[in-house]
Amino acid sequence: MDLELEAALLTAAEQAFPRECCGILLGEGSTITAIQPARNVHPEPSRHFEIDPQVLIDAHRSARNGGAQVLGYYHSHPNGLAEPSVTDRAMAAPDGAIWAIIAAGRITFWRSGDAGFEALPYVTRPR
Repeated sequence: MDLELEAALLTAAEQAFPRECCGILLGEGSTITAIQPARNVHPEPSRHFEIDPQVLIDAHRSARNGGAQVLGYYHSHPNGLAEPSVTDRAMAAPDGAIWAIIAAGRITFWRSGDAGFEALPYVTRPR
């Protein structure tokens, strides 16, 4: 992931605070090349996130038509913990998606699977 994408994720979290920001990670293979911000439509956006369903539909439709693939999702944790929450663990599908979690000026990456979340080696430093 390049510095421009890192900055975009950190800025999204800062601008949404004290609510959770959210969106989609796009790219090819395991390389994230873009993000698609989405409105957090959850009724309690300061504690949970739900990506606007239309943004998800549009991203998958674009991928089927030759656009960037949906690699995973991102969201922020205004509480400052850059790790999957109990809710994240309960809601994540075991589909191998990448999850970026933004908190306290840093980003951590996780892969969802049959055994839950596995930490990925890429972590940004607080800015």
